[in-house]
Amino acid sequence: MTEFYIVRHGQTRGNVTNFKQGQVDEQPSQLDETGIQQAKDLHDNFDISFADRIIVSPLTRAKDTADILNAGRNLPIQIDKRLLEISYGDWDGRYDEELKAKYGEYFIPGSNAVYPSYYEVSHGEKFTDVEKRVAEFTAEMHQKYAHEKIIIVTHGFTVRSFAQNAVKAMDPLAFKEPANCSVTKIEIAENEQQGLFYYGKMFH
Repeated sequence: MTEFYIVRHGQTRGNVTNFKQGQVDEQPSQLDETGIQQAKDLHDNFDISFADRIIVSPLTRAKDTADILNAGRNLPIQIDKRLLEISYGDWDGRYDEELKAKYGEYFIPGSNAVYPSYYEVSHGEKFTDVEKRVAEFTAEMHQKYAHEKIIIVTHGFTVRSFAQNAVKAMDPLAFKEPANCSVTKIEIAENEQQGLFYYGKMFH
């Protein structure tokens, strides 16, 4: 049995200003003061010393969150690019308000989330592209680190993709992106069956 505890990074200014961060790694995509405090709060209320290792997205907002979580725990940390956020293609680094004005039909009403067809105009990753790289990561880590408990620090859409894969959700919009510094737990059994134990859980 392999256990994944999947953490979404702390809040960034881009999260607050409704900016398509995607794979942008400069401001406003770094942790803001609230995001740093969220990571510190999670550190204080979710002791990761039970785990064997941390695997983190290459983006700074995820790495900074992992470093705060790991303070005093000293787990080995490795980076895996399959944990990157979805790339929104031409939309990376643009504001939702601007995008909605031109491409409103690709946005889910009342939100800044997009329909799967968005990639037709943005040239970004398909939802299924992200799910595929997450599935490849999951299978490899389960094989390589069987019986380990692994902390994963990644991004909203990537967390959502782990959950979609775990329950084999047919609806691509079944899971909304979880809150910053929430935790999602997935177990992978010997036969590779996955179980979603909780999604977007907040530790206070």
